[in-house]
Amino acid sequence: MASRRDEAGNIALSAEEIAAVLADAYYDVDRIRQHSDEDDAAAEREREVRSARRRQRMKEMRRRKKQQELIRKLVIPGIVVLAVAVLLIGKGIGALLKRQAAPKITYDSSLNVAGCTIDIPIAAQIQDTLQELNALTIQTLGGTNQNAPLRADADEETKPLSDELFSTNAVFIDVAEGRILAQKDAKMRIAPASMTKILTVLVAAEHITDLDDTFGITREITDYGYSKGCSSAGFEIGETVTIRDLFYGTVLPSGAEAALALAVYVSGSQEAFVELMNEKVAELGLSETTHFTNCVGVHEDAHYSTVYDIAVILKAAADNSFCREVLSAHRYTTSATEKHEEGLNLSNLFLRRIEDKDTHGEVLCAKTGFVDQSGNCAASLGIDKNGREYICVTVNAINKWRCVEDHAALYQQFLP
Repeated sequence: MASRRDEAGNIALSAEEIAAVLADAYYDVDRIRQHSDEDDAAAEREREVRSARRRQRMKEMRRRKKQQELIRKLVIPGIVVLAVAVLLIGKGIGALLKRQAAPKITYDSSLNVAGCTIDIPIAAQIQDTLQELNALTIQTLGGTNQNAPLRADADEETKPLSDELFSTNAVFIDVAEGRILAQKDAKMRIAPASMTKILTVLVAAEHITDLDDTFGITREITDYGYSKGCSSAGFEIGETVTIRDLFYGTVLPSGAEAALALAVYVSGSQEAFVELMNEKVAELGLSETTHFTNCVGVHEDAHYSTVYDIAVILKAAADNSFCREVLSAHRYTTSATEKHEEGLNLSNLFLRRIEDKDTHGEVLCAKTGFVDQSGNCAASLGIDKNGREYICVTVNAINKWRCVEDHAALYQQFLP
């Protein structure tokens, strides 16, 4: 049926033409919906690919770590023995030739591979082997900590702390002597709050090799901290941030999104990263009294520790040179991004507040925390004028200033 004009002279569409227009509109909507579904599927595939890559990277890192341990235990000692043997044999041959008045052997003074000259095959083989071993070595941030976990005991001279502190739980430890100088319910279960992040940065440092790599902040990451009422470093959805900035964002302003981003970068999910945290807890010998369920410090029934255990964790983190650098920073400015062209100015308020107080030394490292169940809490590491280390951990002060005052008072009392 063809188009026709109505009484006013306007063109009226036929039934077939109306049906055709409606069909075109339906197919357009269907194509838009189909394209949207395809975009969602592509995004999901991309997330799966990224997750698979992270899992593969973790698997490869663990494989190489095991390989490195095997090399350290077996291959390297073998090479050392071989090198010594070659050196001794070379000296023996040289002495024998000298006694027989043979022509003098000349060594290239620029070489030091097992005492051999560069053109001797064994020297080249040893050099090649050492280069291969070096390639297998994983250089994680701060290197490998060879120190034993901190152990400290109370004795008859340990001072019981009571009314002189605002905090309800406290421990003060002389690291070198392994002595608890003062305590107040030091091994009672507490909510560690954001002191949790001390372990977060330590575990992340032990599994990361490139500080200049980048990570994209997602809505899921920012929503987690927002929904839990956590503090933030200020990174935004869609912002591409360096791994270095995530470390400082985790510690100085206690950014939940920075801590969670580190966890996802390392393990692909917070749950997988928490497994690594609890593995580290076991390595430090604290499994009976400490357990974590998240990397941020959100209070949960199964997320607990003691002030003594937090002191052990802080010492382990301070023994990692990179973590010590982050935990001791008073201020830090993040890299410029498309969201923050001048970077973010971050600050460790605890270190800035205590630096003007008389502690008979210097407080080097600190991490604070707060949840309703723990009140204001903090862990700090200080030194006296001779460089001797002390660790102080307190929980449940009535406000941030009282928390700082408790630490300052303990350092002033026990540092010479």
